[in-house]
Amino acid sequence: MNDTESSPRIGQVVQILQGREAGQYAIVIDVVDDRFVLLADGEKRKFDRPKKKNLHHIEQMDYISPEVQNSLLETGRVTNGKLRFAISKFVNEVVTDLKKGDQLDGERRCN
Repeated sequence: MNDTESSPRIGQVVQILQGREAGQYAIVIDVVDDRFVLLADGEKRKFDRPKKKNLHHIEQMDYISPEVQNSLLETGRVTNGKLRFAISKFVNEVVTDLKKGDQLDGERRCN
């Protein structure tokens, strides 16, 4: 993994690499310690029941949702709708651009 030196940030979109939800996107809602984060997607994995995930089992995307980040930093909570909105916005803007042929450096992962 090339992101081992950068720690995940609250509101950052990640792709799950290992486990039942492999290939899906989620958002970091809390950093537990230097090895684990709490993830939620607002759909299958609600804010109230986040998934604790090892950093080696996720790929950090270069995208932080300002709506989710601000909500979590201001109130400590975020709505599931806001999580779903942020993920769909990321998929529509970033993932479709990558599929069109922007740089991916040969590391394309299939779902």
